[in-house]
Amino acid sequence: MYALLKPLLFRLDPETAHRLVFGVTEGAGGLAGAAMSVVSSRPDPVLETSVAGLAVRGPLGLAAGLDKNGSLARFWPSVGFGFTELGTVTALPQPGNPKPRLFRFPAERALVNRMGFNNDGAEALGERLRAWREAGWSPGQPIGVNLGKSKLTPLDEAVDDYRKSTAWVADVADYLVINVSSPNTPGLRGLQDPEQLAGILAAVLEKGEGKPVFVKLAPDLDDEGLLAACEVARTGGAAGIIATNTTIERPGIPDVGPGGLSGRPLRGRSLEVVRLVAEEGGLPVIGVGGIESADDVEAMLAAGAEVVQLYSALIFNGPELIGKIHNELARRVRESGAATFDDWRAGLRAERP
Repeated sequence: MYALLKPLLFRLDPETAHRLVFGVTEGAGGLAGAAMSVVSSRPDPVLETSVAGLAVRGPLGLAAGLDKNGSLARFWPSVGFGFTELGTVTALPQPGNPKPRLFRFPAERALVNRMGFNNDGAEALGERLRAWREAGWSPGQPIGVNLGKSKLTPLDEAVDDYRKSTAWVADVADYLVINVSSPNTPGLRGLQDPEQLAGILAAVLEKGEGKPVFVKLAPDLDDEGLLAACEVARTGGAAGIIATNTTIERPGIPDVGPGGLSGRPLRGRSLEVVRLVAEEGGLPVIGVGGIESADDVEAMLAAGAEVVQLYSALIFNGPELIGKIHNELARRVRESGAATFDDWRAGLRAERP
């Protein structure tokens, strides 16, 4: 189905196409999920695993950035994801950066965005998820919320900004993510500094109602900076690390101005960061960056990731990709003779040079 729609969508500005797809899917309500279930399916039970105490249906989840306001939160489980991450949301509603701010590069299978955390605010997301849950919605998988700093909030007030966001969503989220690594909010990446990060982590844990808290890091940090941030996360009580966010590097990509690059060109650096953090960071790792096939997932798992996420590949391949990857992973697990996904993943790491 997506193969038929893709040429039409790619004639539109990327953000216009995004709004159109979301508007149609949201307007269709439960019919969209029912239609999706025809071409997708719940992951094979052999793929069940966990990360930081969160039981997931399969190792492939939706990364933050695609559904900032959670408008399709009820739809994503029907696509076949093992878990879903919403956001990034901020304490203050904000329009984001001036347009154009989203660019696609089909030949390179890459996106560049400088969206700037455009969202309706953490309070609105919390109210939406709360209303659905109170009406009986049960996603059957972990739903995470990614938290960023409001652009208008001064850096020296960032701790309170994250505290407010956390308070609005903690009761309806299964896990929380501290985003201090987007390149599109001025000064945000400076919050990866150990002293700054420690204060933000403490505030999110304080208001987080015991939910697991992850820290999402940038691929552009050097090894020393990555491990310093991991040490703060570990000693401060974080449940894990998400590696990585988008990069400011532009390997083979035309210049469209500032922004973060995602998709295939990010894969190599993300693997390097996952390997380093998994080996020396002392916390479970969710790997993200350039994943678009079962081979990519396997490489991330072998590098040390517990589970993985994707976003950009959905734009180029469509939602059917999720089921295809999970089905191929299930086949590999069963053909390996491993009793469980966890055993298979451990075998991959044991074979790593």
